[in-house]
Amino acid sequence: MKFYFVRHGKTEWNLEGRYQGSGGDSPLLEQSYQEIKEVGKYLSNVKFEHIYSSPIKRTMLTSFGIKSKLKHKVSISFDSRLKEFNLGKLEGMKFEDAKQIYPESYINFREHPDLFNPIDIEGESYSNVINRMNNAISQYAMYHDNDSNILIVSHGAALNAIINTILGIPMKDLRAKGGIANTSTTILETNDDGQTFKLVDWNNTSYLNKKLDKTDLI
Repeated sequence: MKFYFVRHGKTEWNLEGRYQGSGGDSPLLEQSYQEIKEVGKYLSNVKFEHIYSSPIKRTMLTSFGIKSKLKHKVSISFDSRLKEFNLGKLEGMKFEDAKQIYPESYINFREHPDLFNPIDIEGESYSNVINRMNNAISQYAMYHDNDSNILIVSHGAALNAIINTILGIPMKDLRAKGGIANTSTTILETNDDGQTFKLVDWNNTSYLNKKLDKTDLI
C-alpha cells in the first residue's frame, strides 16, 4: 500500500510569509492553479483507491484540481483530522512579527517541536496534530486493500509532523529534513496495514520546473 501525500497549492499568505493554520485560509495564487494541474499530470497514471483531503478551501481546491487530471475515476472524502495546526493568535501574522512578539513559540515551532508549548498563542500542540493525523491514516490503512494507492491532500506543517512521525523520527528531529513545499509529493509505503512505513520519495517538486524559495516551504 502506498500513501501519496500532497501539500496544497501556494497561497497569498504563503507568499507574504504569514502563518496560515486551520483558522486562516487565504486565496490560492493564480500560478498555483497551473502547478496543481502539474501535480495531477505527474500522478495521472496512478490508480488511486481514494482521495482524502483536509476540508479547508485551499486543500479542497487542490484535491479537485488533481482529480481532474487523473485517468482513473476516484472519489474524494474530506476529513477534519487532516487540517493544519490550529495556530491561534499567530493566524495571519507575519513570521517576522511573531518572532518579536512570541519568540519562544516562533523558534520552537520551527526548530524544536519537542519544546513547543502552544499555550501562549492559544494554539495546538504537535502531539495533538500527530494523534489526529495518525488516527486518520491508520483508519485508511485498515480500510483499504494492501495493494491500494491512497492520496492525502493536506498542509505543510501537519504533513511534516505526521510523515516523519510514522517513519519513526523522534519528535525533537521532526523538522530535520526541512520544510515541505507547496504542491510537492511525498510517498510512503506500508506492507503491514500501516504498522510501519518506509520512505519512497520525499518532497518531490521536479514536475513544477521551478526553483523553490523560502516562501514555498514550511
